[in-house]
Amino acid sequence: MANENDKKAPQLQIEVKPEIATGTYSNLAVVTHSQSEFVLDFVSMLPGMPKAEVASRVILVPEHAKRLLFALQDNLQKYEAQFGSIDLKMPNAKSDDPNTINPFNIKKGDA
Repeated sequence: MANENDKKAPQLQIEVKPEIATGTYSNLAVVTHSQSEFVLDFVSMLPGMPKAEVASRVILVPEHAKRLLFALQDNLQKYEAQFGSIDLKMPNAKSDDPNTINPFNIKKGDA
């Protein structure tokens, strides 16, 4: 008699349509939240352009937002193990300076 733990769960098949497969470039993400959801707005800011539009928006329930956080942490650790540390310090910053690079010179907000 087979053990229930031996039964394999069906695998999820994920299809990526060609128009989605190319992706959307983003060099800025704005994260906001309410009690019931997290909203991730992905923006592409270009040098010399005074205005930037949201290129993509992803809305997540809090549990999925936390799962995304863990998945990103795991993948960043794997990336740095393979390619080296990602340094976010400002040039000429002291090694104990907690400030990180603000690539667009935008004042920090609450988002």
